[in-house]
Amino acid sequence: MLNVVVRQRCLEGQAIVSLKLVDPLGHSLPEFTAGAHIDVHLPQGLIRQYSLCGDPRDRESYRLAVLKDPASRGGSVAVHEFLQEGSSVVISQPKNHFKLAADAAHSVLVGGGIGITPMVSMAWELHASGRSFELHYCCRSRDKAGLLGVIENAPWSDHVHLYFDDDGEKLALSDVLDGAPSGRHIYVCGPSGFMSWVMDEARGAGLSPAEIHKEFFAAPTSVSDTEDVGFELVASRSGKSVRVASDQSVLDALRAIGIKVEVSCEEGVCGTCLCNVLEGIPDHRDAYLTDDEKAANDQMLVCCSRSKSERLVLDV
Repeated sequence: MLNVVVRQRCLEGQAIVSLKLVDPLGHSLPEFTAGAHIDVHLPQGLIRQYSLCGDPRDRESYRLAVLKDPASRGGSVAVHEFLQEGSSVVISQPKNHFKLAADAAHSVLVGGGIGITPMVSMAWELHASGRSFELHYCCRSRDKAGLLGVIENAPWSDHVHLYFDDDGEKLALSDVLDGAPSGRHIYVCGPSGFMSWVMDEARGAGLSPAEIHKEFFAAPTSVSDTEDVGFELVASRSGKSVRVASDQSVLDALRAIGIKVEVSCEEGVCGTCLCNVLEGIPDHRDAYLTDDEKAANDQMLVCCSRSKSERLVLDV
């Protein structure tokens, strides 16, 4: 864990706060790669993940941009209310589940709304390494967009295309992908519906799953083909078992028998509560594991996923 201080805070757009975090003693911060995020520890025990949107070469500060979400479960509201200039805050070291592909001949970055944040760090890294890329930023209006000042003044601004709904500008993604060089990869982050559209367009353009990269800020609505029923849960390492009720999560069942699993988002996005499966078939309802990882059925996120089998054995 790292103790940092909010050195700079400013409002962007109508509901986005931009933060510059630094070491209180002026030391360099741990390095990070484009697409990385940090866990931010907030009041009332909240832990939330936010993408780093600065230049990865900058070791003096971490930069965040956080939208005050009307549907917030407390995280974004806490950031806006409590993280003022001079505030101290505990964060994790950077983690990256959304890395740039080393073998991509050309990168198409697509950000929707606040989903622009990881794309900015990617643009910095791609520009610094001289790699081919383009960035497409879609937002409802200019006054709701974040990081526009950074984007428009960056040395890579000529790679950027902006689209605002209230101006009638629409991203013709199929044309973009058809015109991109071979060996292209696409990266998307934003609202779930927007991301689904981008991924559908990418598949329609012939991109393989390995060429489509995504990061969810919130898990999309999960549709399971299995009815929620109770099942037996065995914690192998702890030597305990419990019956998971139809209206109870695996996480809550484990807590009820005194087994603590580290959690963060509790939405199936961050991967913090990932556990190994020793026996049984999980009913995956997360947005973290890849399709291949889900098919292997040897790990699951206990905050949101359940079991398709009557008995599920976890390595906890």
